[in-house]
Amino acid sequence: MRRDTFLKTLAAMAAAGALPVSAQSAPALKMMIPANPGGGWDTTGRALGKAMQDAGVASAVSYDNKGGAAGAIGLAQFVNASKGDPNALMVMGAVMLGGIITGKPPVGLDKVTPLARLTSEYNVFVLPANSPFKSMKDVVDQLKKDPGSVKWGGGSRGSTEHIAAAMIAREVGVDPAKINYVAFRGGGEATAAILGGNVTVGGSGYSEFAEYIAAGKMRAVGVTSGSRLKGVNVATLKEQGINVEIGNWRGVYGAPGITAEQRKALIDALAKTFKHKAWQDAMEKNGWTPAWMAGDEFANFVDAEFASMRATMAKSGMI
Repeated sequence: MRRDTFLKTLAAMAAAGALPVSAQSAPALKMMIPANPGGGWDTTGRALGKAMQDAGVASAVSYDNKGGAAGAIGLAQFVNASKGDPNALMVMGAVMLGGIITGKPPVGLDKVTPLARLTSEYNVFVLPANSPFKSMKDVVDQLKKDPGSVKWGGGSRGSTEHIAAAMIAREVGVDPAKINYVAFRGGGEATAAILGGNVTVGGSGYSEFAEYIAAGKMRAVGVTSGSRLKGVNVATLKEQGINVEIGNWRGVYGAPGITAEQRKALIDALAKTFKHKAWQDAMEKNGWTPAWMAGDEFANFVDAEFASMRATMAKSGMI
């Protein structure tokens, strides 16, 4: 066969999808990160994009950060700009559910396509290094004396650290409606506020504060897990007599209106990436717990989480 004829045949086969995946060019993907740079979603989205390229399921990945309203602003943009796009992805997680419950935005997760849950992570509460308080007990004692004097800093309203703060208040006999919660648009802003001593106590996923805790710039005083985190010498809230346990998780959604075949292709690409060394290394580096769940199982999980979170927030006086 002549070379030009061979190349034309090869091109025709690729266009028809007749070539094996390894012989077809991987798509260029667009990743919506519905948060400002520096936080958990940003870290997750960029680590995922790199791992998808390393796994050979994406030729390139572009990122679009759009923070605000616990991800609702980015969600709305994703819905409006990505209809039917099989190469568009959006990072999301438990924080977005909380934001939808508290903010009641016009666009919800029913408008986009659930793909997979990737990780789970517990929160840590920290004090600025120069804080007059030394422990969670000190924070709780002050909370009981004057709830408004304790400034809790963290992610958007409805984030897991916001819910945890309200749950702590309820457990120690303080009206959750009286907590003084300061919401930040991104992890970078929250970190700066804690380092600057502009909040009394801060909360976020452990990975976001790990380097500052290790450097002595923040003092960790409690984690929201049921038992101590592997390799982390920080007491749980339960160990300290505060019956609060709440986890965070992060996942990925696809665009509205994609076909069942396109959804399956994205889930398959994510599954391949999840098993790849690049993603496994990213999870280990950031202290993320693997939590793979895909397709309809993930969709049902999100629905159940939404109902459970709404009940918890109502019980804590947040809604």
